[in-house]
Amino acid sequence: MTDWLPTVLATIAGILSTSSFVPQVLKAWRERDTGAISKHMYMVTVTAFVLWSAYGFLIGSWPMMVFNVLSLILSATILVFKIRNDRRKSQGARPHREPGMARTG
Repeated sequence: MTDWLPTVLATIAGILSTSSFVPQVLKAWRERDTGAISKHMYMVTVTAFVLWSAYGFLIGSWPMMVFNVLSLILSATILVFKIRNDRRKSQGARPHREPGMARTG
């Protein structure tokens, strides 16, 4: 097999898989709506990209390193948006009470 073919295939696969996160990042950023996003799924995804990135560094595969680090950044961004938006919703759901005010009944 030609030496450059695995690198070309890895680069194409990396571009496609990494770019698949871009629409989700843009949608979460613009709409600030992450209700349909699974926090647990993105926690697993971020962990997987950390491990794949480490593996890429260990074997010296630049396509694996570059595209997994980029995917890690994008998926971590979605996870941060999800956590931030969940916190805002939970804080907004609590009734606000002025300090020092007595509870009624």
